[in-house]
Amino acid sequence: VQLVESGGGLVQTGGSLRLSCALSGGTFDDYTVGWFRQAPGKEREFVAAISWSGARTDYADSVKGRFTISRDNAKNTVYLQMNSLKPEDTAVYYCAARRSVRPCHSDTAYDYWGQGTQVTVSS
Repeated sequence: VQLVESGGGLVQTGGSLRLSCALSGGTFDDYTVGWFRQAPGKEREFVAAISWSGARTDYADSVKGRFTISRDNAKNTVYLQMNSLKPEDTAVYYCAARRSVRPCHSDTAYDYWGQGTQVTVSS
């Protein structure tokens, strides 16, 4: 299974970005997908996750109401819509997949990872 993120970039405070995570090499709707991020000098942290069916989503408290995770199983792609971005959202964002019906906040529960995409929010 391979995951490829795209959509990162530089944006001003209050702006928006949409990240994409394309999965190949597996049956897409077997997998729950999560987004994590890692800022310089900090540990990787959970951002959002979506179940295989899309029926269940979970968010970190720091992004609730600003970020939305969704998936299009016909396109084998998961999206992370990020609105009202803040400088503290600056990080490398990774998508990850686990063969389970349930989202999970722990990065150790995920088996497959993308290479990451940089998001930088300027103040």
